[in-house]
Amino acid sequence: MNRPVFRRTLALLLSILLLAGGFTLGRFAATYATGADVDALPAETIPVSEPGTGPSPAVETEPAAPTEPVETAIPEELPWYLMLVNRDNPLPEDFTVPPLTQLQGGHYVDSRIYQALQDMLDAARAEGLQPLICSSYRTEDTQVALYQQEVEKYYARGYGSGEAEALAAMWVAIPGTSEHQTGLAVDIVDINYQVLDEGQEDTPVQQWLMEHCAEYGFILRYPTKKSDITGINYEPWHYRYVGVEDAVKITESGLCLEEYLGQRI
Repeated sequence: MNRPVFRRTLALLLSILLLAGGFTLGRFAATYATGADVDALPAETIPVSEPGTGPSPAVETEPAAPTEPVETAIPEELPWYLMLVNRDNPLPEDFTVPPLTQLQGGHYVDSRIYQALQDMLDAARAEGLQPLICSSYRTEDTQVALYQQEVEKYYARGYGSGEAEALAAMWVAIPGTSEHQTGLAVDIVDINYQVLDEGQEDTPVQQWLMEHCAEYGFILRYPTKKSDITGINYEPWHYRYVGVEDAVKITESGLCLEEYLGQRI
């Protein structure tokens, strides 16, 4: 092969390798940005800087058809730990983020639930389990970004705007209607299974939490077969603080929070 031809061939090969490397690097950056690698373990309180956020739910299951909300009458005056936030009850315009306590890994929760959360996870660890917090308090801006990211997934699958937004809202709450914005909710996974799908319910961590979370004031917020009421698909990883007394009653009754609060009138 003469030298000019060899040089052109070499240049072409180098261009192809650079393009391939850029694509791989881009995919890595995108995966990192969406929080696919979760490494936040709850720990002692440390100085609070800017609130951190967890990764977006990595749900890859088939989309469930959005349902019409079932209206439930809710008492207007509730203690702070029974605040209801859902698609029918958005955060009030004057809502003020409560004092937050930071957890290892940049996660934050309402300071009033920190000790209960710490005690619950310490008890799980004492049983040889490895619970992992992958999402906690979120700012409004973060919730907007996560919701839009979920909407874009459905656009990419060919859904129109209205349907894409409705389907996305079944996995990521519309900004202003997410419990994560209250600081009262956390997503917890098993360190050996860091996937947000229904398989999470079969992990040792979730089996233990579902049995014992009420003892520490937490409930599994979005139980199976309650999506028509909660507006959110089954999430066997999303725990919400409601206080020990109410958590025990809710868990024993088999009701979701909306149903339980409706009975308090």
